[in-house]
Amino acid sequence: MNSLLLQGGRVVDPANQRDETSDVLILDGKIAAVGPDAGKRAPGDVKKLNVSGQVVCPGLIDLHVHFREPGQTAKETIATGSAAAVRGGFTSVVCMPNTSPAIDSSATVALVQDRGEQAGLLNVYTSGAITKGIAGEELAQIGSLHKAGVVAITDDGHCIQNNDMMRRAMEYARMFNLPVMDHCQDYSLVTDGVMHEGYWSTLLGLRGWPAAGEEMIVARNILLAETTGCRVHCQHLSAAGSVRLIREAKKRGVPISGEACPHHFTLTDAAVAGSEKFWAEDGKTVFGYDQMSAALPAWPSYHTHFKMNPPLRSAADREAILEGLVDGTIEILASDHAPHCNYEKEVEFDYAPFGITGLETELALSLMQLYHAKRMSLPDLIAKFTVNPARLLALDKGTLSVGADADITVFDPDQEWVFDVNSSRSKSLNSPFHGWTLKGNPTKTIVGGKVVWSGGE
Repeated sequence: MNSLLLQGGRVVDPANQRDETSDVLILDGKIAAVGPDAGKRAPGDVKKLNVSGQVVCPGLIDLHVHFREPGQTAKETIATGSAAAVRGGFTSVVCMPNTSPAIDSSATVALVQDRGEQAGLLNVYTSGAITKGIAGEELAQIGSLHKAGVVAITDDGHCIQNNDMMRRAMEYARMFNLPVMDHCQDYSLVTDGVMHEGYWSTLLGLRGWPAAGEEMIVARNILLAETTGCRVHCQHLSAAGSVRLIREAKKRGVPISGEACPHHFTLTDAAVAGSEKFWAEDGKTVFGYDQMSAALPAWPSYHTHFKMNPPLRSAADREAILEGLVDGTIEILASDHAPHCNYEKEVEFDYAPFGITGLETELALSLMQLYHAKRMSLPDLIAKFTVNPARLLALDKGTLSVGADADITVFDPDQEWVFDVNSSRSKSLNSPFHGWTLKGNPTKTIVGGKVVWSGGE
C-alpha cells in the first residue's frame, strides 16, 4: 500500500541539508530510504517512477489559505481548494479562520477537519480565531481550540487594535505553545484606503493605504513578542519598513517571523494603472530573468484582480521584500489564497473585495523571482516552503527523513507553461496572472505515499 520508488531525481531536502541526484523509496506511506542505492531495498513489485531531470523535495506547505468553508462555499470549498493546492504542488495547507461562522470553537475546527478528510487529497490543518467571531472584542477559548487541534491562532482578515487584548492573547498562546499569526493593519492609519498610498493612488484618484498602516502593527507585535516570549508571525508582509523592523528585532533574539506572498514580490502598485507600466517601472521585466515583456497579457487600468490586502506597493517596497527573503529575514513563502466570485470582483475598484487566488501559481512565481533570477539557491527557496513553516507550526512535516510521512513534491523548475484560470482547480477565477507564461511546474504531488496529482490528472 502506498509504496513507490522515485528514481534519478535531484533530491533537495533542506531539513537534512541534502542536495544530490538520488532515489527515494516509499513503503507503506513512509520514507523508507533516500540515496543512490535506495532502490536496492525496494520490493520487486514496487512501482517505479523515473523523475530524472526533475526536483524531488519534501511536500510543500502553505500556512495561509482561505478555503471559505463553512459559510462561503460559492467562492471555494475545502474540496476545490484542496484540488487547487495539490495542482500547485502542496501537500499541506493551513486554513484561516475568517469563515462564516468563524473558526472560534472546537465544533467548527472539527467540521473543517472532517471536510479535509473527506476531500482526501492533502493534509488540511486549521488555525483558530484569536477573538470570538473575529470581532476583536473578546478572546476566544484558546485552550479549547488548542485541544481541538489548531496549529496557530489568528484573526486574519482583521487585526486586533486593542494592544492589551493582543498581549493577553499572546500570553495564553504561549501557555499552549501556539504561534500567533497576525494580519498587520492599523485601522486608524489605513482608514478606507483601497491601494498603496503614493504616486499611482494620486494619479488614479483612489484612496491611499499608507505603508505605515502595516509597519505600526509590526512594531507593536515585536514589542509584545519581546514582552511575552510568544512566537509571533507577521502575515503577508508588503512594506520595506516591516522588513527592516523584523530584521532588527531578530538580531536581538525576538521570537518574531514573517511571510511573503508572490504577488507582493512580483507586482507593484503600478499594476493598477495597467500592465504596460508595472513590468517596466524600474527598467526591468517583472520576472528578473530573460523573459520578453510581450509574454505579459494586457490588463486595463483599475482592474480589481490587482486589489488585495495588504495592497501592492511601490517598486522600492517590492525590492525590500525580495531582499528580506534573500537574507533570511522573511523565512516563509505563502499564497494568501483568497478566492472570490466573479460578480464580486466585477464592480468598481472601490467596492470590490480584497484578494486573489494563488495556490496554482505560487511555486512558479517564486522560482522565477528568486531562483531563476539568481537571487537565491534552490535549497534556500524550498526551505521557505517546507522545513521553515513546519518548524513554526511544530508540524511533523517538511522533511524526507527516514520514517517521515511520504509527503513529496516533484517539479520541473525549467518547464514553461501558460496559466489559464479557466483550467484552474479552484472554484474562483480571480487571479491577475491569467495568461502569464510561467517557469516551473509541479509534475507530481504525493501525500502519504499516494500520488494525488500527476501532470493533468
